[in-house]
Amino acid sequence: MSQPRDDRQDDLFRPVLEEIINLRHPLVRLAGEIDWDFLAGRFSSVCRVGPGQPPLPTRLVAGLFILKHMHNLSDEALCERWVENPYFQYFCGEVVFRHELPFDRSSLTRWRQRLGEEQIIALLQESLSVAHRTGAIDTKDLERVAIDTTVQEKAIAHPTDARLTHRAIEKLVELAKREGVALRQSYLRLAKRAAIMVGRYTHAHQFKRARRELKFLRTRLGRIIRDIRRKIEGNTALEDRFGPLLDLALRVRHQQQRQRGPKVYSLHAPEVECIGRGKARAPYEFGCKVSIATPVTAPKGGQFVLHAKALHGNPYDGHTLGPVIANLEKLTGVTVRRIHGDKGYRGHNYPNRFKVWISGQVRRVTKAIRREMRRRAAIEPVIGHLKEDHRMGRNYLTGRHGDRINAVLAAAGYNFSLLLRWFEELLRVLSLILCHALLAARFT
Repeated sequence: MSQPRDDRQDDLFRPVLEEIINLRHPLVRLAGEIDWDFLAGRFSSVCRVGPGQPPLPTRLVAGLFILKHMHNLSDEALCERWVENPYFQYFCGEVVFRHELPFDRSSLTRWRQRLGEEQIIALLQESLSVAHRTGAIDTKDLERVAIDTTVQEKAIAHPTDARLTHRAIEKLVELAKREGVALRQSYLRLAKRAAIMVGRYTHAHQFKRARRELKFLRTRLGRIIRDIRRKIEGNTALEDRFGPLLDLALRVRHQQQRQRGPKVYSLHAPEVECIGRGKARAPYEFGCKVSIATPVTAPKGGQFVLHAKALHGNPYDGHTLGPVIANLEKLTGVTVRRIHGDKGYRGHNYPNRFKVWISGQVRRVTKAIRREMRRRAAIEPVIGHLKEDHRMGRNYLTGRHGDRINAVLAAAGYNFSLLLRWFEELLRVLSLILCHALLAARFT
């Protein structure tokens, strides 16, 4: 399934890609270094042989995922550039230049849901394998790692009680209208005005009036919930359709500002968590925690991401160290000798505590370890690049599985972008060597 598609018998006059592209381009070199058969074996495991249209070639799907997160493109922008860019088409396994998409944009969404984190992590594993084969990273770089966590924010609006209550009213009324449930009163006009006034009163520091308008919204939401429950009582089909939204609306209706335990921060993404990281510019971030591991050394090809995993439930950083290192060793096949973390990893659950060094630690610190501890902060710009350049800063994929998939794809896209730069440097060095050889031969 990973073999390139050859449709030249349909049109003998289509240009062959190898004749119109530069075969020394870094993207062409990267396509030649990737083990597409390994990715095909992992991706084809989710395909079933049966009636219907055959699945897309696995090289096409894997190449699209790599290009999307390597160049920070949306699905729509990726499709547009794929038609225009012959290098993208060659990277995805095409033999001749195509003027139309051989797939639908929604195919990317279905493939992401079908594969899941367990299969997509093969892209991250292959990026490290290519880096090791080409000399961009050595085995010793995989033995000493730095660990840190960050927040992968979800694509939601900033949650406020007034906005959540107003949105719950709108969604319930919209669903009731779509299912033919006649409500006694919708309160849409009144709820919209009340939500606007809450913002205005809060901005003017008139908090008593703002609380009165918020109470008005909650009262109307409660009336709509009770009205819908009376109308659908005994109708199993309608109860199943309204059940999830009614449960979320009831939680929004009764949750308070300072209550403990899980809260609803978005109706379309109820899995979102509120995470405080102690930042002055962003006291609270809404999404999920992600653990990142990079070499604490300085590899030749750059600071590759060795492991990335989304962690739900807002766990304590130290309690994530044991499972993360176990997954990292399984992914790379190399036993980790030293682990460097910040002070958030104090009280960790890693079984061999003598392999872990915390920033600011004094005991058991040699000169070599002290140099590595100073290098621990190199993980911070890696996290910044993952967020700004590879789509981890704002996650648009739905559900918890979308959080896990996006974290792995962002790490794989970052690694492949480093490999592109590595091949560019190699090409530049080879060109310089060739020029010097020609000049030396000319003057001798």
